[in-house]
Amino acid sequence: MNRKTLAAVTEESIIFLSIFKWIILSAVIGAVVGGFVAFFLRILDFSSTSVGQFPLYFLALPVVMAFCVYITNVLSPDAKGHGTEKVIKAVHRHQGDIRFRVIPVKLITTILTLAFGGSVGKEGPCAQIGAGLASSFAKLCRFSPEDRKKLVICGISAGFSSVFGTPISGAIFGVEVLYMGNLLYSVLLPSFISGMVSFQVSSLLGVTYHYMPLSFLDSFNLNFLLLTVISGLFFGLVSVLFVESLRYFERFSNSLKFSSVLKGFVGGVVVVIVAVLFSTDYLGLGTHVIDNVLSGQSIIWYAFIIKIFITSVTLGFGGSGGVLTPLFFIGATSGAFFAGVFHQDSTIFAAFGLVSLLAGAANTPLAACVLAVELFGSVIAPYATIACVISFFMTGYRSVFPSQVLSSPKAHGCLMNKGDEVEFAEPHLDYHSRKVIVSGRHFAKKLLGKVSR
Repeated sequence: MNRKTLAAVTEESIIFLSIFKWIILSAVIGAVVGGFVAFFLRILDFSSTSVGQFPLYFLALPVVMAFCVYITNVLSPDAKGHGTEKVIKAVHRHQGDIRFRVIPVKLITTILTLAFGGSVGKEGPCAQIGAGLASSFAKLCRFSPEDRKKLVICGISAGFSSVFGTPISGAIFGVEVLYMGNLLYSVLLPSFISGMVSFQVSSLLGVTYHYMPLSFLDSFNLNFLLLTVISGLFFGLVSVLFVESLRYFERFSNSLKFSSVLKGFVGGVVVVIVAVLFSTDYLGLGTHVIDNVLSGQSIIWYAFIIKIFITSVTLGFGGSGGVLTPLFFIGATSGAFFAGVFHQDSTIFAAFGLVSLLAGAANTPLAACVLAVELFGSVIAPYATIACVISFFMTGYRSVFPSQVLSSPKAHGCLMNKGDEVEFAEPHLDYHSRKVIVSGRHFAKKLLGKVSR
């Protein structure tokens, strides 16, 4: 056997062993996360149902949020905020090292926050818990930091897949959410396997999922295509509003000069006031509102604005939970509002909004496009993809996950430093763009001067 043949055989052997290794490891992670997610969702459903039997259950939210902040500060500060963000930060800054004690603290605080009406999601804690289990497994087996990071990413994919019942978009989400403008192809196979196994295990353990295949246009319609483009721009602006609202209330909370426990109480009071003034529909997950909107039922036009406010307050003042379920609520209700303005089918644009907000606010357009197919059927894909991609670009260099790393510019005229995290990024204009803007301002001043004469 000559040297070239030997090298080829060695290469294929290494690749085969690597594939075999990651099939086994990712399947194990998927099974563990799927089982834990089923356990988590069952407890969450039981606690929400039990607490919800009391008419004014949400009045206890201020005390509950204060308690959650206290035990998080004492037992595991890493469990603060929405879980997926903490996992992204752990991958980029700590090589996927997540402490095991995050898991029980995140489990307890999220269930309490949601059961008593805090406006957060269920996917973030599942992603953080899944990633925590994967990290603990990697440390137990003494894997390298690189392998540990891969397993943690598998935990993200498995958590998303088993929570929403969407294994393909869940797998893509895990490899897309870490970097803005880049996919981690090296983790693609493990993410798909862990996502699929997690979904199958949680399904076998009794978790049920709701899909809504939508009928669509019988033929190509230019007017509808134009409305789809406009909707993508609108959903991008709503994404910007949500991201900036989250940032504002986090900064505002940090600026207050009293204890974090008291901040939790104050945040809970604000949420209670909103619920009393408007409706309890904005509390908790709000999945029943999402289902109603996707079924064509009407809702007040400013529902998405209230949800943005109440979610920002809950997370900014110490509530524990995810951000994607509120994102779906905001997307669906803003889509219904858009449809009402243009006298269109609210169901279609609510579906567009749900996936487009994920594409824009989370910077995961591919996962959002696939999610549209998994939730609503393949016939919606061509138009939903357009709305998702436009929303992604429209959001600019913002994200509900500030630890995302910038990998590729969204516009050639608006540059950024590759490798920066979103929260520290400072996008800047290139020379030609600055020149165009200066020329435009000079022309506008001249024009206004002539008009005034």
